[in-house]
Amino acid sequence: MRTLIALPLIAIASLLLAQIPAVAHLGLSALPLAILLGVIYGHFNQQTPTAREQAFTRFCQQRLLRTGIILFGFSLSFQQIVQVGWQAVVLDIMVTTSILLIGTWLGIKLFKLPRELSILISAGSAICGAAAVLASEPVVKAKQQHVTVAVATVVLFGTLAMFSYPLIFQFSGMTDHNFGIYIGSTIHEVAQAVAAGDSVSGEALQSAVVVKLIRVMLLAPFILILSSVMMRKSKGQETAGSATRKINIPWFVLGFIAAAGINSWVALPPMVIHSLQMISQLTLAMAMAALGSQTQWRVLKQAGAKPMLMGAILFTLLMCGGFFLNTLVIPQ
Repeated sequence: MRTLIALPLIAIASLLLAQIPAVAHLGLSALPLAILLGVIYGHFNQQTPTAREQAFTRFCQQRLLRTGIILFGFSLSFQQIVQVGWQAVVLDIMVTTSILLIGTWLGIKLFKLPRELSILISAGSAICGAAAVLASEPVVKAKQQHVTVAVATVVLFGTLAMFSYPLIFQFSGMTDHNFGIYIGSTIHEVAQAVAAGDSVSGEALQSAVVVKLIRVMLLAPFILILSSVMMRKSKGQETAGSATRKINIPWFVLGFIAAAGINSWVALPPMVIHSLQMISQLTLAMAMAALGSQTQWRVLKQAGAKPMLMGAILFTLLMCGGFFLNTLVIPQ
């Protein structure tokens, strides 16, 4: 019963802590806070979980996660894309695709990491941090330790980026608007993009948020493509006498697209939008709390330095390569 009570309380506490100005200024949104509090709970909770507690934890990590991602679609609209111009969309696609391809190659070929872990770290770095990792997990069927390591990697380097970008702005020679696009197209988490943009100016904040949300929208086609690729690889590994593998269609991604479409073309009351966003945050926070509660230091230690080195390289590529692409694609 302890876990059944603890995970909802952790989620609520993370939402409340994220509203504190000092915490928000650090770029710590409810989701990273929920992971952190979940980790603390997992280390102090030494009791063996019951079957009911294990089932509830899986429910949070799977069902509630997918529900939260669907509802998160109500935070986005296709009109936001029009506001920043087609160049920003092209830029996001270029950055995301490059990091996904390079990261997967680095993980598998250079660092000899498991394919699932390489994909998770690449997705988290390229799209939207921990949320992208957890959305990709059921498609690649990754182990729990792979999910834990991937989330830790993207949170670490996303936080480092959040504090680095305001310093870079002083030497970038970019306008506030263009630097905001640079922030949104390269920083890992939405909250980190908000914190970095706010540290520069209001104009940088606005463009950073819109461009970052466009990257978040790329999560939907990415999961669909990833599901198709994983299905083909699985078929290719089957023998002639084996049974046909069931196609794993990520239906929650279609719900995510539908929610964004409704928010784009239907004028929902502000109270309804706010309520849906709060429910989304609560369900995602519970999923993160469940993930954190399963995180153990020994798992991260066993993973070794390779995942962190991979995350560091992707962080450098996002910062330096992303800067070059911004100057190339976005009108100066």
